[in-house]
Amino acid sequence: MEISANHPSLKSWINVDSTSDFPIQNIPFGIYSDNIVKHHVCSAIGDKVIDLYALSVLGYFNALNIKQDIFNAEHLNDFIALGKETTRAVRRRISDLLNENNTELQNNKTQYAGVFKRQADVDMLMPIKVGDYTDFFSSIDHATNMGKMIRDPENALLPNWKHLPVGYHGRASSICVSGHSFHRPKGQTKPADAELPVFGPCKLLDIELEMAFIIGKSTQMGESISTEKADDYIFGMLLFNDWSARDMQTWEYVPLGPFLAKNFASTVSPWLVTLDALEPFRVKGYEQNPKVLPYLEYTGDKNIDISLEVYIQPENSEVTQICASNYKYMYWTMEQQLAHHTVNGCNMNVGDMLASGTISGPQPHEYGSMLELTWRGTKPITLKDGSERKFINDNDTVIIKGHCSKDGVRIGFGECRAKVLPAV
Repeated sequence: MEISANHPSLKSWINVDSTSDFPIQNIPFGIYSDNIVKHHVCSAIGDKVIDLYALSVLGYFNALNIKQDIFNAEHLNDFIALGKETTRAVRRRISDLLNENNTELQNNKTQYAGVFKRQADVDMLMPIKVGDYTDFFSSIDHATNMGKMIRDPENALLPNWKHLPVGYHGRASSICVSGHSFHRPKGQTKPADAELPVFGPCKLLDIELEMAFIIGKSTQMGESISTEKADDYIFGMLLFNDWSARDMQTWEYVPLGPFLAKNFASTVSPWLVTLDALEPFRVKGYEQNPKVLPYLEYTGDKNIDISLEVYIQPENSEVTQICASNYKYMYWTMEQQLAHHTVNGCNMNVGDMLASGTISGPQPHEYGSMLELTWRGTKPITLKDGSERKFINDNDTVIIKGHCSKDGVRIGFGECRAKVLPAV
């Protein structure tokens, strides 16, 4: 399907820097607030926020027959629930209004201040009311590294790993938007030389470089979503950091998997980039061997070429890049994850969030966690200020960035940023 709003030749009358995540071809969606607005649905162009409620009040969406209250909302769920036909029309209309050849808004200076605001002057809010959250374990390089470190280097992958997208149901209430801070978690750990577990702050706090996708269309219990139809149910994607307390995880995860080691905090970027905007960046995925079962088979290029970067910024110090990876390294695709999630009749709801699991590439600098980057602490990373990191320290800020680039078009996600405070 050709999407007119994606065309590389499009240019806006709004100045957009070549390094911006938000050219006219992006048109992401989010929720913002400032000293006047409590919560409005918005989009982005360059360094500006576009107030979609203001556009609606001014009549620019009249032909789309959307209630204005949809754009005066605390979350994007009701907007997404309008369906892709309608949300595509909104994205297309915004693209038209921003086009260099369109004078509707361009020549109306009296309306400009109410519609456009500097991103630096607003607060970006949690874009989605997350009902349910599922985390997968779908990067073959990450899974292999974990198996080598923790189990048997000669049999790193568990027997089921290449037959199904492994996942678990996580905690939705502690998913926070970029810019938040949280206290180092506490819990039980069992030191290697101890007979009994001890209680205290996590000593091995880790990041997990991930992407998340948002469900845009609900199903009923008993329904399944095929890989062929999966994209109809996926609205868009966000950057995701699934913080992990490795020492707590090691002690608690047998036999039921992650619990306190994962439920204390996860961080998402504020801009929901539509699957439509990402279509030009589809690439071929891994060859899956052994052959998967029929319900997991798919056709076409389903991976997405998203360059990902992770940075650490100690308090009152400069930023150091520690990782450069790519979402294209996923073994299991979003479509397969969703097909597997629903093959048993599990129902999905608009706003449900499904995360990729840690994204690691085949090279050491592409590993998506500190556990891998420092190889369980045996190879510390030296930051620009001279300090070393085996894991994440108190008062460190971790920043994830991501973007696609092709044919002179750069589509980005903004930042996914959070700061670790000392345990209380």
